[in-house]
Amino acid sequence: MATNESQRRGAVVVTGASTGIGRACALRLDRLGFQVFAGIRRDADGKALKKKAKSGLTPLLLDVTEQASITAAAEAVDNAVGDDGLSGLVNNAGVVVPGPLEFLPLADLRSQIEVNVIGQVAVTQAFLPLLRKGQGRIVNIGSIGGRMATPFLGAYSASKFAMEALTDSLRMELKPWGISVSIIEPGSIDTRMWEKGQNAADVLLEKLPQEGHDLYDPAVAAMRQATQKTARDAIPPSAVAKAVVHALTADKPKTRYVVGTDARIQAVVARVVPDRMRDWLVAREMGIRQSL
Repeated sequence: MATNESQRRGAVVVTGASTGIGRACALRLDRLGFQVFAGIRRDADGKALKKKAKSGLTPLLLDVTEQASITAAAEAVDNAVGDDGLSGLVNNAGVVVPGPLEFLPLADLRSQIEVNVIGQVAVTQAFLPLLRKGQGRIVNIGSIGGRMATPFLGAYSASKFAMEALTDSLRMELKPWGISVSIIEPGSIDTRMWEKGQNAADVLLEKLPQEGHDLYDPAVAAMRQATQKTARDAIPPSAVAKAVVHALTADKPKTRYVVGTDARIQAVVARVVPDRMRDWLVAREMGIRQSL
């Protein structure tokens, strides 16, 4: 790993730092000597994070769906870093909205895109002036689901496919200023997102009409079993944090980082396996019956 960590230090903003991947990134960067602004939504989360961190971490109230919150956060960071600007922005905040697309409430779909896509763009726009000052870098937390969609996670995968495109466009648009843009594509990571996703699925199932239950209950039950197995095999968030550090500090950062054995397998499948064969493989892995 060709990095220059001992020389490259500065201020970094990490969104969605209360738990999981964002928390792991914030704490790792803090230990490496970065001045970390950790985006959280509740004061209690900030206090809990500070207990685990060194003196270089500052909790930052930041809701990526509220422009006023984003503007206030950018102003607070600007006042703190001044002309030094930012060395990095880690766009991590995100949610999972599961369910069959046929019955997915459009309000839930809009919420999925609002948080995982529009919120990321809004945060990036707000902090780009500081990134230019500091000749910083942008790291977007995507998912291997942004390369290969699966049943009942269509809304989530759509948001992550969108982040792939936005990352590519930003990388080319910002090259004249030397701002590197990378995306991390994790597979199964041991975070609370699994629990949150299951809770969201439970709420959606309660809203399903009887027709929805008749059509999808067996497949949803199979998916739940497959998800539980995947969650047991998940790797720690520190694996993603390690990739984020490389993207922020390497002399030649990668444009994409695939994290986890399952993610690497899916990346190959998405690239070389024909669509219908891939459909069959996914259905078999999830235990979903495909014949009518």
